[in-house]
Amino acid sequence: MKELLRMVNISKQFGDFYANKNVYLTVYEGEVHTLLGENGAGKSTLMNVLIGLYQPTEGEIYLRGKKVRLDSPKTAVKYGIGMVHQHFMLVEAMTVFENIILGVTHDSSFFINRDKLKKEIQELADRYDLEIELDKPVTEISVGEQQRVEILKALYRGADLLILDEPTAVLTDIEVKGLFQIIRKLIAENKSIIFISHKMREVLEISTEITVLRAGQVVKTLKREETTGQDLANLMI
Repeated sequence: MKELLRMVNISKQFGDFYANKNVYLTVYEGEVHTLLGENGAGKSTLMNVLIGLYQPTEGEIYLRGKKVRLDSPKTAVKYGIGMVHQHFMLVEAMTVFENIILGVTHDSSFFINRDKLKKEIQELADRYDLEIELDKPVTEISVGEQQRVEILKALYRGADLLILDEPTAVLTDIEVKGLFQIIRKLIAENKSIIFISHKMREVLEISTEITVLRAGQVVKTLKREETTGQDLANLMI
């Protein structure tokens, strides 16, 4: 597999406190790389560095072998990084379609060709089994549907690397199965997923590789087939 992302010696300091210290993380094309750790382990801080919300105190980030500076979420999107936050970022007063195209400009024309854009978005949704109703207000769709809208929104902006922050926390068991089907479709087309979770059963089911964080530092990175739930639990604590 080709390397997509490499984070080298990433540290993030707040005053005297290190939220991340000397973190190394490599993600390959077409894999689900899980970040596993207890609350406060540094998972969210590391991802906020990756999407440009925080600037690292030290360290470097490479995408496809090229050193990049991710100085804002807008820059991260430009480099093909998308994130679905645990608490969704949808505008409730808008429809699904309006949320997806919000802030996106694919051409220089002043007027939006709604039919053309809807066709493009629907084709993308069908490709990855993202069942949505474009004309429905966000207030009228389920939590699982809202999550699919967030995933589709990131893909429509060109994401090759998708960060899913505790994505199963708000889902029913049936919705989790549906999400995992979507993830498998994505990696089959060489998209990469960073899966943030602490749910051991799900981590073992969906992961390709697993990096365990504790107190802001990487304890170990393992391939899924090299470990067990008990091993991971021991590394976490």
